[in-house]
Amino acid sequence: MDNKTRSPVKSRAPVQIEARKSLIRASYERIADIREKWIDRNRYFYNKLSSFLQFIIEPGKRVLIFRSELGQLLPGIAPSEAVGVDICPRMAELASKKYPAYSFISADPETVDLKGPFDYIIFYSLGDIIDLERAFINAKRFSTEDTRLIVINYNYLWQPLVTLAEKIGWKVPQPTQNWLNIPVIENILYISGFEVIKKYHQILLPINIPVLSWLFNNVIAKAPFIKNLCFIQVVAAKKIADRKARDYSVSVIVPCKNEKGNIEDAVNRIPEMGKGTEIIFCDDKSTDGTAEEVRRMISEHPEKKIRLVNGPGICKAKNVWTGFEAATGDILMILDADLTVVPEELPYFYDAIADGRGEFINGSRMIYPMEDQAMRLLNIIGNKFFSMSFSYLLGQRLTDTLCGTKVLWRRDWLRIRALLGSWGVEDRWGDYELIFGAAKLHLKIVEVPVHYLERVYGETKMTKRLNNGLIMLRMCMAALKKFKFV
Repeated sequence: MDNKTRSPVKSRAPVQIEARKSLIRASYERIADIREKWIDRNRYFYNKLSSFLQFIIEPGKRVLIFRSELGQLLPGIAPSEAVGVDICPRMAELASKKYPAYSFISADPETVDLKGPFDYIIFYSLGDIIDLERAFINAKRFSTEDTRLIVINYNYLWQPLVTLAEKIGWKVPQPTQNWLNIPVIENILYISGFEVIKKYHQILLPINIPVLSWLFNNVIAKAPFIKNLCFIQVVAAKKIADRKARDYSVSVIVPCKNEKGNIEDAVNRIPEMGKGTEIIFCDDKSTDGTAEEVRRMISEHPEKKIRLVNGPGICKAKNVWTGFEAATGDILMILDADLTVVPEELPYFYDAIADGRGEFINGSRMIYPMEDQAMRLLNIIGNKFFSMSFSYLLGQRLTDTLCGTKVLWRRDWLRIRALLGSWGVEDRWGDYELIFGAAKLHLKIVEVPVHYLERVYGETKMTKRLNNGLIMLRMCMAALKKFKFV
């Protein structure tokens, strides 16, 4: 189509768009001075929303919020620095007076120019943003690959009830809104250069009715189908990564206890990855000469970066954390010393995280056939049960929660480290601490299938299966409380 044919559309569209934008701005100017009274009247709803955001957003971060209104959501988030952007000048003025520690400006989300980057960018209500794609693309300018975009949307199924509430004086009147559902939002985010990490459904009953509100919002709203009726839909997304052909250093953490016979094999089989690979053996007070074998390998292979650190002798989790603390690589990998997961497949994990396909890479032993004695039947059944449970609880698909091979960025480990021990149940293996932390930080979790072989040397540390199963069940309950009852 030539320019002459397109020009009439171009000349009319901006006028119509600007006219609608002016109507929206004028509408909020009229209600700005009474907005706080409406917020107070609906304090239950805003407290619930603020509490939820407090759970999913780390405190002490740089936060940008579009459609910031009076800044009512920021105190609960507790940012180190915050910028609020609102289309209404009066709203921005009132917010600045109420929260002088934060910055508020009046501007359009599609064109505002700010000094970034921000750790979290929140779109609070998409209802009156004229050009969503342009707004999301603009937000990319203030984002890094670690920035999380939090999109808050009102469920379009509630439109008739919202309209009724406005007419009878239960809700402040607003201009005509964009009523969207999650698939539409996902699509707009994708074409704007973002990928969705996680979706939430919150607040089935937005008014406070003693007992009934608790029942609806904390129990009924969590049911798989009922949740789609919730008033608030929240999408967490990240900028689509583009890291092709970039190299990173790698630390392979090998937790070991009485694994002397596997040390030389591990040294010979762990491949070089990225711009350099260090192998850190974490000896958890072995009694079979494991530490001495590691020292022999260090002496015989000066061309390789092999290190020995002493574990605390308490449990595998704390042994792994010791290795993480000693690591210097950009990427952290866990490889169990029993070598039941094939070391030669570690480059698959490296490629997945280095190319930006995922931020937390979980190995899955449940894809390929196993050798007969690699995993007992009861362990397979239990693993499948807990994988299905955690997929539901965390909102991200997992097929194997207990595969020892997990890969993450060291910078993300430093964030997960702050959450250790906060789940209410002791995790002696460390798998759940890492998975919980990754899910809470909205890291993109992807799985890499691995071949799972029989142990060649030593004895399995996964004994007392019934007791371990009960511990895992308690971890499920902890996840239910932390991730669903918020």
